[in-house]
Amino acid sequence: MPLRVMDGVQIEDWEVTEQFVRSSGPGGQNVNKVSTAVELRFEAERSPALTGYAKARLKRLAGRRWTSDGAVVLFVQETRSQARNREIARERLVELVRKAFERPKRRVPTRVSANQKRKRVEAKKKRGEVKALRKGPEV
Repeated sequence: MPLRVMDGVQIEDWEVTEQFVRSSGPGGQNVNKVSTAVELRFEAERSPALTGYAKARLKRLAGRRWTSDGAVVLFVQETRSQARNREIARERLVELVRKAFERPKRRVPTRVSANQKRKRVEAKKKRGEVKALRKGPEV
C-alpha cells in the first residue's frame, strides 16, 4: 500500500524496504525472542515522487540517516510491538518527506537600533567602572 505524503505525492511500495531486527532495552525474554525493532529504508535518490529540490532538502534534513547510495534509513525500537514500531517509522518517513517539500521562510535580517547600541555601550562603561573600583591604588 503506497504511503500518501500529500496531494500528488505518494511513496510507492518498491521505494521502501523494511527489515525487522532484535530490539535492545527492557522486555525480558521477549527481547531475546522477538524481532520488534524496525529498520525502514527509503530509496530517495531513485524516487520519482521527489523533485530535485525535495531530494536535496531531504538529504540535508536526514543528516546521518542519509546513506552514500542515496537512501534514508530510519530505525525505530520505541515500543515492544513490531506493528507499532513499523507504524511510527512510516509516520516519521512521511513527516520527513513532507518537510522536504516545504520551502523554508527567507530570513529577514534585522538591524540593531541606535537606542539599543547606546544602552549596550552605557552598560559596558558602567561595568568597566565597577571593575576599575576593584583595583587598588597605584603605588
